[in-house]
Amino acid sequence: MNSFGHLLRVTTFGESHGPAIGCVIDGCPPGIAIAPEDFVQDLARRATGTSRHTSQRHEADAVEILSGVYEGLTTGTPIALLVRNTDARSKDYSRIGEQFRPGHADYTYWHKYGIRDPRGGGRSSARETTMRVAAAVIAKKWLADRYGVRVQGWLSQIGDIVPAGFDAGVIETNPFFWPHAPQVGELESYMDALRKSGDSVGARVTVVADGVPPGWGEPIYGKLDGELAAAMMSINAVKGVEIGAGFASVSQKGSEHRDEATRDGFASNHAGGILGGISSGQQVLVSVAFKPTSSLRLPGRGMDVHGEETEIVTTGRHDPCVGIRATPICEAMLALVLMDQALRHRAQCGDVGAVSPRIPAGRDPKR
Repeated sequence: MNSFGHLLRVTTFGESHGPAIGCVIDGCPPGIAIAPEDFVQDLARRATGTSRHTSQRHEADAVEILSGVYEGLTTGTPIALLVRNTDARSKDYSRIGEQFRPGHADYTYWHKYGIRDPRGGGRSSARETTMRVAAAVIAKKWLADRYGVRVQGWLSQIGDIVPAGFDAGVIETNPFFWPHAPQVGELESYMDALRKSGDSVGARVTVVADGVPPGWGEPIYGKLDGELAAAMMSINAVKGVEIGAGFASVSQKGSEHRDEATRDGFASNHAGGILGGISSGQQVLVSVAFKPTSSLRLPGRGMDVHGEETEIVTTGRHDPCVGIRATPICEAMLALVLMDQALRHRAQCGDVGAVSPRIPAGRDPKR
């Protein structure tokens, strides 16, 4: 499937080295102010080539609004966005056209479709996530304007390095989206050495939404946490998703894990702001694990389309750590799921008035 969402439905199309990538957003409410310049900041945050620590592919990422916007406002009809590829270098992939790169989608795409586009991974490339980020610009704006919801992410681990402190104000001031400024120099040295070695490393991204009201989500098959997990797992290279305490819940006692509540608010947020699949009014907290990049210039064993063993070296421009620029992508998926859930809640339960008691969000357990 190339579409996700229910009332807010996003369909993406295009390949890494095709003429363009794009998306269609259906179900977006009318009257949202949108202009091409609104997309610049978030697409620049996701872009390659912005530091020496990411792929050196330099794309303009200029968004063309083809439909669904009139005189600067969404009309309620499908919104079509297009981004033209301007810096594809397909010759880098000429040697691997008949090879299956280890750890890559080459082998599985071949078996599913009987044909594949080897240039930059084709449809399996993270280039596709550009359009998720573009679509989420609209979702973030709508969530903030209508409900005061704010979405923010940061890199919370790279290799075995974790933040030694947390300052939200420095996340956007360094190329890693790292929340502790004194460690940026250490990360620079770590990535420089990794890049020189030709290897790669995994990472963890944490993303939160503040201001989410209680009541969003469905009790069984449309659970907010279930749909968030599916949305995050749909991102290239993601191998794990945690909601709240996640796997740390395994070693916790029930008396510790339960988020006790008082008139002053919840005492903790191990549930990640979701109870029974429905938002609790606390901060929605999601962490996402990214595997190490599979495209390496270090020789590795593999197979080709003829069933022969071969040595595989991947040339071209690749990220030594895909997690470095994944923060805006994870933010995008959180925002899109929240907007879809908000629209669904409004459709079914819009007539439900204010219900008491309303427990304050309580502690803000960023990690």
